[in-house]
Amino acid sequence: MTTDEQTFKDQPDPLSHSEAEDTEPEDQDQQEQPTSGIQGQIIPDENPDQIDADVDLANEYPDDSEYIELVHLKIRSMEDLNLGRFENLKSLVLRQNLLDSISEVKYLNKDVEELDFYDNRIKHISSHLNELTKLVNLDLSFNKIRNIKNIENLKELKNLYFVQNKISEIVNLENFTKLINLELGGNRISKIENLDTLVSLQEIWLGKNKISKLENMTKLQNLKILSIQSNRLTKIEGLENLTNLEELYLSHNGISKIEGLDKNLKLNTLDITSNRITKLENLSHLKQLTDLWASYNQISSFEDVEKELKDLKELDTVYFEGNPLQLTNPTAYRRKLIMFLPQVNKIDATYVR
Repeated sequence: MTTDEQTFKDQPDPLSHSEAEDTEPEDQDQQEQPTSGIQGQIIPDENPDQIDADVDLANEYPDDSEYIELVHLKIRSMEDLNLGRFENLKSLVLRQNLLDSISEVKYLNKDVEELDFYDNRIKHISSHLNELTKLVNLDLSFNKIRNIKNIENLKELKNLYFVQNKISEIVNLENFTKLINLELGGNRISKIENLDTLVSLQEIWLGKNKISKLENMTKLQNLKILSIQSNRLTKIEGLENLTNLEELYLSHNGISKIEGLDKNLKLNTLDITSNRITKLENLSHLKQLTDLWASYNQISSFEDVEKELKDLKELDTVYFEGNPLQLTNPTAYRRKLIMFLPQVNKIDATYVR
């Protein structure tokens, strides 16, 4: 994820389809927030016991500052922050504020490399953003953006975050040949498209959208992580060219069969939790697999578990809870898995003793 950014130690717990589609960024007027502010439009808390911070907080940064962070301060506008005086600025972080416009980026140092507007109220991407051609990291997650636009000139981007917006199409990314990480989870995207030129891409996060088919990724030969949890997939397909894929997250879909992984020999993590899979199959060739998350499916055969997984020497963690093979005989379940898979160190989040 993001912003999302994301390390999976245990199984993720993504939202259901309905929750994903209806989720909006939290209204920050309802949050308890500190009253420390800056010169500009600040909404004070009504708590009489709250001590006001220096209203000139922005002025505490010297003119030669390279990094400015003003987080969770109920800032409504960038206009009065006088950001143009920071001629050496490389990174500006304005997370968790009340910004509805970023047009004031036109006053920023043109060499700025990082902008973080996570969790604001931004609806439109200002055309002035396109002038900041040195940007490497851009985070516009948890806003109200409907269209990806006015970023075509940002050819140095390596990390781009649009998590939890209202985006319905993947567009205007053609120039991002240096992009490494793309996060588009929690939007309204129904089709994977327009990714052919993202030849450096290593991670793409598409969870909690409306995608029904794995397609149009044949050019992403450097991709290492593909996350497409909580979508509308029914089949594993279209991954033949992703020979460097290491992590594949497909939980909370409608997949009924394990297939289409013949060429993904570097796969070390496979998440197929909460699908409609009835048989464990087509996994025995994945010799680098360390983590298999297959909880809450319809898998019933211990024989298939042994056949597919016993020779995977790197296998360390398995999840099978919520399957018939666990539900029909919970007492014998764990003992059988230990017997069939002696190389495994963790079963359903509990270490083998």
